[in-house]
Amino acid sequence: MIYYVYLILSKKNNNYISYVGYTNNIKKRLELHNKSKGAKFTKGRTWIVIYFKKYRNKTTAMKEEFKLKKNYKLRNKIKEEYLEKNENCNITSF
Repeated sequence: MIYYVYLILSKKNNNYISYVGYTNNIKKRLELHNKSKGAKFTKGRTWIVIYFKKYRNKTTAMKEEFKLKKNYKLRNKIKEEYLEKNENCNITSF
């Protein structure tokens, strides 16, 4: 089974916040986050996927998720690159 590590982005009080997770179905997981049925941290916000990467097994995906969660520099780099490419990003429209 294929697993994904993903980074989602939301806007709160003119600041962008991110969340990292893993799943075997990105579309379904994003729907859960946006319906406030995902992780507690993601409740009540609108999210978009700005990064994901495939892994062949759950163990590897979980290890990589942990690394990305702890690597603030990489997360911020991904966020900044996304926001630069999408200057008119309006998360509420997604």
